[in-house]
Amino acid sequence: MTAALRRRAVLLLRPLVGGRARLRWTHLILGGALLMPYWLLGTVIVGPLVGSGTMFSGSLALQFGAFAAALPIAAASALFPLARPLSVAAARAMCGLAEDSLADGPARSRAARVRTVGWFTLHVGLGGIISGMSLALPPFAVALLVLPLSPALRENRLGMPRVFRHDLALTLAPLAGIVSLVALAACAAVAGALLARLAPVLLGPTPSDRLAAAERRAADLAVRNRLARELHDSVGHALSAVTLQAGAARRILDSDDPRDKEFVREALTAIEETTRRTVGELDSVLGLLRRDDEHENEHRDEPLCGPTLDALDTLLAHSGVQVALTVEGDIATVPEPVSREAYRIVQEGLSNALRHGGDAPVTLHVALSTEKLGITMENPLPTTAPVVRPGGGRGLRGVAERATLLGGHASAGPDGPLWRLSVALPPTVGAGVRRGRP
Repeated sequence: MTAALRRRAVLLLRPLVGGRARLRWTHLILGGALLMPYWLLGTVIVGPLVGSGTMFSGSLALQFGAFAAALPIAAASALFPLARPLSVAAARAMCGLAEDSLADGPARSRAARVRTVGWFTLHVGLGGIISGMSLALPPFAVALLVLPLSPALRENRLGMPRVFRHDLALTLAPLAGIVSLVALAACAAVAGALLARLAPVLLGPTPSDRLAAAERRAADLAVRNRLARELHDSVGHALSAVTLQAGAARRILDSDDPRDKEFVREALTAIEETTRRTVGELDSVLGLLRRDDEHENEHRDEPLCGPTLDALDTLLAHSGVQVALTVEGDIATVPEPVSREAYRIVQEGLSNALRHGGDAPVTLHVALSTEKLGITMENPLPTTAPVVRPGGGRGLRGVAERATLLGGHASAGPDGPLWRLSVALPPTVGAGVRRGRP
């Protein structure tokens, strides 16, 4: 029976003194602390009007007048954009609110600033009242609890009101003390619940905030896709080339033919060079992931460092497959953003040829004209059906994305006995190129 009563008492008192109620009470006291500078300024303004000597020995008219004068001053200070982030941080930590129910960042629009003013004024107003009650009622309640046992307290002229000198009032004094403490906890719980209910309304995201958040998420997604594309093209090609070179070297490793030993030596050299180059490219890409969040937006649109068409000969030499290259035009004059993406497109085309065609020869034709930079790659179709990977391949999709972002186009598919990849890119950095996005 005693345990059941104890559980029932805990359930009744939890809304008043539970963990969430205590946090919200602390939040209200924080509001009272924020009110103090404005209240002191209010006493300076109201003091001469009510003829009070000092702010601490003044009448109730001074106290309430200073409180009323402090609220408009506090409201004016909440017009600064940074008032909302501070209020949101405190509300999230102490009101038990969902992360996405409150807005992030300063209040930029007029509507957001007006709502922030309403919240800040309500917070410091209720906080000032609850803080004053929290300072005054506990000592008063303790005095009531010990009043029947303290004749000196009853006879002190500066102590209890005269009503408590009567026998009935003296008997009921401890009960009044308990009731005052319960009333204080109830007022704090109600005020805290009210602030928690109004916080999403006054500090929640406005339509412009939601739009900005959606744009940030879209930009972050674009960056992740961009990094994934770079990693796929760079590391994927390296793994395909290394696999082919290592397999060829293993097959002739035990041969006594000096030419085979020389081939093994060249294959191992190609593996070494490919992995070294890929590690450098991988470090460049992962460097973006190591940036602190505060610098992420600043560097989001920076172009990724990477090889260009000038390194095409090195790429083909260590590709592990025989490539017949023909070049028309001076590809050294291609702008770096276009040249870098063209290199990645060739790299992915080679990876695709290695993955599905093995060591079959590849032809690559790069032609630069005043109208476009054309890339055409052909290799024989495999005699067996290629292995379909779970989720499908992403390489050719990445080639199409690169070409589209540059304002060009790409196509890939069988052409008779050959597999052909054709890409057309703009020869210059124009309106179709979004710098840093490819």
